[in-house]
Amino acid sequence: MAKAKGIVRRLRGEFSLGGEIAEADGLLNDAFFDSSLYRALRSKDDRRCFVVGRTGSGKSATLLRLKEENPAHVIEINPIDLSLPYITDLGVVQYLSALEVHLDSLYNALWKHVLLIEIVKHRYSINSPDAKQRFLSSVIDKIRGDSKKKAALAYLEEFEGKFWCETDERVRDITHKIEDQFKSEAAAKFGVKPADVNFSTGDVSISSREERVELAQRFQRVVNETQLPKLNTMMQVLNDEILDSPQNFTYIVIDDLDKNWASDRVKNDLIRNLFQVVFDLKRVQNLKVIVALRTNIFEALDFSTSGGQGEKFRALTMRVRWTPGEIESLLDERARVAGTLHNLPDINSVRDILPGSNNTARVKPLAHILRRTLMRPRDAIAYVNECLSLAEGKERLTWEVLNRAEVRYSRGRLLALRDEWEPTYPGIEKMLHCFNEAPGTLSPEMLTKYLDDSAFLMADVSFTGIKWLTELTSPLWNSGDSDEWAELYQPLVKLLYDIGFLGTFIANQKEAVFSQDDPDIADAIENLRRATGFMIHPAFWAALSVSNAAERRGRRSITSPRRG
Repeated sequence: MAKAKGIVRRLRGEFSLGGEIAEADGLLNDAFFDSSLYRALRSKDDRRCFVVGRTGSGKSATLLRLKEENPAHVIEINPIDLSLPYITDLGVVQYLSALEVHLDSLYNALWKHVLLIEIVKHRYSINSPDAKQRFLSSVIDKIRGDSKKKAALAYLEEFEGKFWCETDERVRDITHKIEDQFKSEAAAKFGVKPADVNFSTGDVSISSREERVELAQRFQRVVNETQLPKLNTMMQVLNDEILDSPQNFTYIVIDDLDKNWASDRVKNDLIRNLFQVVFDLKRVQNLKVIVALRTNIFEALDFSTSGGQGEKFRALTMRVRWTPGEIESLLDERARVAGTLHNLPDINSVRDILPGSNNTARVKPLAHILRRTLMRPRDAIAYVNECLSLAEGKERLTWEVLNRAEVRYSRGRLLALRDEWEPTYPGIEKMLHCFNEAPGTLSPEMLTKYLDDSAFLMADVSFTGIKWLTELTSPLWNSGDSDEWAELYQPLVKLLYDIGFLGTFIANQKEAVFSQDDPDIADAIENLRRATGFMIHPAFWAALSVSNAAERRGRRSITSPRRG
């Protein structure tokens, strides 16, 4: 829409492209971008159910949109509401862990119980004992001739009085029942009353090896038989009698698994078993369980303890990836909606508020902005919003504004990178600051200095990442004269590449490749042998006072790497 003659558009301080996080994004509903990710999640035929992406990649926004569009068909489960910290801190669970009893069957049963009851409660609007009884009566009438299914429904009767309660109370209830089973088993072993059994990890240390083995075997048997037969049969009831029609199609959404909902020592086991339960529930035709997980948590999952089943889970995984075109379309829609809200109808795309091309450097403003993002919506929105905060009274943004805004934006992105990876790599901020005032583009020889500085953080008494840094620098401390550069530094380069901080030029490519372009390049030492240079991601240049002269000069600044 053309501007009215004589009227000059003025950007005001409150004009923005929305919030950077889904929960505080006032434009999420009106300016939602219908991405390929959302279409896949919404699809009842696309059976992929694990959404893996970096923080800020749009996972939560997509799930919120799904809930908004399907309010009667979405069940949202917040792990924080499950009382799982309470469970893992129980004396009996710690006692079993000390005995090295495998608790997968227990965690598997807990997840199935939670999901099953949530589905039934949602499907039949159960909020009272009478509503529960009506549900049981209606389903029993359907399966009157199937004794196996009737036995499965008896499982629900065991939780009378708790069925309509909050999720955490029901989880505690089933846990107490399981705890009673272990007490009965221990009482039979020691010849005492179940009420007299008090689980203590100290008891394990004073028991003989033979006693520990016998106890472990007894309790392992109880764990393996924990409610699973009835629960597995209930899965069939769920498919045949409860979600028996496309009209009752139900989405279960599980997000926020990166929050502090369980201790790190059991989080891996709990998430692994959640994955297994979601996989098992795929047999229920009119159900789709969607689990959103940050990339660093997914990569840290150890599936080897569950028979190496990681491959089948990865086949059901959607990696969140954005193209420049998609991010531009997202910004266009937000700019248009924001313009309408602020009575600036002549704004139809983000280009309408950006400056013209920089003729001196031959750089287009949108390309300049996207180059300084990790190809995530949050990055692009944050940069443009920083620019808009400095553009009060202007008709459009200027290159001066873009350059001034980059400093604050870059500092924010560096802090966000620290916050994202600090739980996995404590102290990683100090490693990133080893690159203060580094060149933006480095040859392998130049990069070596900064990697060595990172390695020597182990001598810093205040550094909290000794454990992981010791592992990554092991090739350096144990190297010989014949070891080549790629072998010695690959673990450190891989870390910096995986988190999006460092990119690489392979075989004289003109553009650096970053993890958002190809997540697997740094996994192979052969690729590092072919690397002719590296680049610190431009998103962090301003925050670290990195020289970007190399970008202006192009590839002429890169020298050949040392070989062998």
